[in-house]
Amino acid sequence: MSRRLAMESFRRAHRVDVRTLISSAVCNRTVCTASKDLPSAYLAQYESSSSSSNHGAVDESYVLAELSSLLPISSKLSVTKDESISMNQIAVDSFLSPEEKLRGVFLQKLKGKSAIRKALSSLGIDLSIDIVADVVDRGNLSGEAMVTFFNWAIREPGVCKDVDSYKVILIALGRRKFFSFMIDVLREMACEGVTPDLQCLTIAVDSFARAHYVRRAIELFEESEGFGVKCSSTESFNALLRCLCERSHVTAASSVFNAKKGKIAFDSCTYNVMISGWSKLGEVEEMEKVLKEMVESGFGANCLSFSYLIEGLGRAGRVNDSVEIFDSMKQKGCVPDANVYNAMICNFMFARDFDESVRCYRRMIDEGCEPELETYSKLVSGLIKGRKVADALEMYEEMLSRGIVPTTGLVTSFLKPLCSYGPPHAAMVIYQKARKVGCMISESAYKLLLKRLSGFGKCGTLLNVWDEMQECGYLSDVEVYEYIVDGLCNIGHLENAVLVMEEAMRKGFCPNRLVYSRISNKLMASDKTELAYKLFRKIKEARVKENARRFWRRNGWHF
Repeated sequence: MSRRLAMESFRRAHRVDVRTLISSAVCNRTVCTASKDLPSAYLAQYESSSSSSNHGAVDESYVLAELSSLLPISSKLSVTKDESISMNQIAVDSFLSPEEKLRGVFLQKLKGKSAIRKALSSLGIDLSIDIVADVVDRGNLSGEAMVTFFNWAIREPGVCKDVDSYKVILIALGRRKFFSFMIDVLREMACEGVTPDLQCLTIAVDSFARAHYVRRAIELFEESEGFGVKCSSTESFNALLRCLCERSHVTAASSVFNAKKGKIAFDSCTYNVMISGWSKLGEVEEMEKVLKEMVESGFGANCLSFSYLIEGLGRAGRVNDSVEIFDSMKQKGCVPDANVYNAMICNFMFARDFDESVRCYRRMIDEGCEPELETYSKLVSGLIKGRKVADALEMYEEMLSRGIVPTTGLVTSFLKPLCSYGPPHAAMVIYQKARKVGCMISESAYKLLLKRLSGFGKCGTLLNVWDEMQECGYLSDVEVYEYIVDGLCNIGHLENAVLVMEEAMRKGFCPNRLVYSRISNKLMASDKTELAYKLFRKIKEARVKENARRFWRRNGWHF
């Protein structure tokens, strides 16, 4: 690039034709060389040939070498190799988040932990526990790299060396199934002066249970005293049973439950955890057996016990039996609470008796039991899946009128089935009312809406939702651009569709072949051949860049 600039400046200064400059440079340089080393006969022959018109091809590298000798670059404009590397590094780092910069240190394959710590410290990033969580939770760091980074991070000013910080690395290691490193971190906590609590043990046990290492989870519970957590306490035993039952290892939980009878003091929570585990499997006999033992041990069945029992009967298809138990609760001195009513509503929804579920909800209000978010979640979700859209919207509005704001995930769960059938009106009502009450909408929910609006050609609403999505801070990816292009094609706005596609390609996205073929065919059918050809040239170039980007990503270059 510097040679080209020098040549252009020389040309503007002397107004000399470039071809004349190149030919004269070649002739002069060659004549000088020939006069020193070649015989006079060869020199005369070359001078006669060079004086004629330029017919021979000149090597480009040789011409550039001659120009560099004739037009030297000032030393003030030269940049050293280290400075260019530093400038390139600054340019690359400006596009990276702090988490990516920290993970990028481990891509350099540095040897020795001291070199890694030095490279991490040289970044000058103000650490926080959230940044540490993002580094270890995402990416593809090895277990050793995660532990090395965490050990460096807890010695930095922005991260406290406490139990909460260690929970971050334990969760990350357990999720990635780096169990040996997870156990080492548990052992190192005592050496660092941090005593693990019950939640740390629960994280480790749950990681084994999630990976179906049931025996290892139980062994870890037995060895927990070596980590500073007493396994003989009722609370820690309930945590073990809860982890096993929530991961559907109820048989193993029952074996541990029977083995610890008389060795560990059980409470009502212990029996309720076992009842809930059998309830998920619909094992009515096992539930009744545990409930009987609970009563014999002097613990009366509470509302939580009845809710698990009712829910298990519903899963077993015995809805009528669950109704009988529900009606007999008051006679046993137990007034139904929200958990019991939720279990009944869930049973009626499972049996597709939507009218009875709504009546159960009305009875709940009449008896003074205040509905919860879970109550409306079961009602609205069940009615939407049963395609009772009008009733679902009415229940949704009643939920908002009571001041209950849905969570981000709950709104997404409402929109997902609504965007799979029928027009997008009901989905837009759910979305607009959720935004009005201040609920945060997820990126996946926006994509569901854009896809549905695009299929029905509601481009005005589509563009409004797109603007609102960008206002919430979500960046548009290739799927979003494809939905916008599809929607514009459906209503015949081909020029705008081309503009959106060009914007996507400028941002580095290459729409798929189906979307391109659709807009190309519509352009050709509308006699817009020139516009179709220009789009073809741009999409061809974008595909080349996309293929190159995929190639480099496969080889470890992620910039």
